[in-house]
Amino acid sequence: MKTILKLFVILFSVLTLNSCLAGKFMCKYALTPTPHGIEDIDRTRHKADSLQPGSTAWYDQLQQAGVIKDTTILGYRNNKVYAMYAPAKDPANARGTAVIVHGYGDNHFVFIYLARMYRDDLNYNILMPDLQYHGYSEGDHIQMGWNDRLDVEKWIGVAHDIFQDDFMVVHGVSMGASCVMMLSGDPQPDYVRCYVEDCGYSTVMGQFQHNLKQSFPIIPKDVLNSASIVCKKRYGWSFKEASAIEQLAKCDRPMLFIHGNADDFVSFSNLQQNYDAKVNGYKEMWVTEGSVHANSFARYPEEYKKRVEEFLTRVKGML
Repeated sequence: MKTILKLFVILFSVLTLNSCLAGKFMCKYALTPTPHGIEDIDRTRHKADSLQPGSTAWYDQLQQAGVIKDTTILGYRNNKVYAMYAPAKDPANARGTAVIVHGYGDNHFVFIYLARMYRDDLNYNILMPDLQYHGYSEGDHIQMGWNDRLDVEKWIGVAHDIFQDDFMVVHGVSMGASCVMMLSGDPQPDYVRCYVEDCGYSTVMGQFQHNLKQSFPIIPKDVLNSASIVCKKRYGWSFKEASAIEQLAKCDRPMLFIHGNADDFVSFSNLQQNYDAKVNGYKEMWVTEGSVHANSFARYPEEYKKRVEEFLTRVKGML
């Protein structure tokens, strides 16, 4: 009996150690990929042109003319975080301000197409931050939108101080969309009127489980519980608490939900989960036929602009 007990203890210890090591690996793999930040700017600039040709030339021209400006603030955990901003194409008749939030592993450059849409087509002022561990911002890990929401909430105030208008939309794609949904459940200033989320995931744990199944099918999903514990100890938050679903339940301001039905990275099923979780206030849903992840604009650029503009017009009509 003692021999069996010893073997059980040894086996349990080995499994626990393996689980701990696997958890540390998964946490590092998911939250601290390389390259990142400034080292990855060139890749993301080229990616911007693949989503909308001429994006970087448009950006560089405005930057050289002094239209696009840079700013930094101290964000969550006192890391320096960066954003670019620019006035509407016709500043005297600006229709509002758009704060645009990028996705996982990218930075503001990738989503220049949204900056062009809001500034040139819709005549909105724009502000685009780099989330922590991305672009020109500091940070020691990717926060999956959860603590990023705290930085974006600061940027919302900065954008209002710069442009001094009373209508703001916060628009995010992929992880940026989840960030937008996560912040939508927090108290916001009155001038934040609505949100647009494009292909965001419902929960961080659910997204990691989906990606684990895709990339590491032989690894049991329970390893993510260990990774979550490592994340909590190392960075102060856990995968389980990072939930757009729970935050959406507290959101009462209008939101437009967009998702491609061919998305297999952030599963299309997230759309309905997110939409159903928002039980208060106005909401719209647009399913883009055949679009893969974060590809709705590239596939349907004119309809994307039209859908967003019509949504914003309806929101203004409710004020």
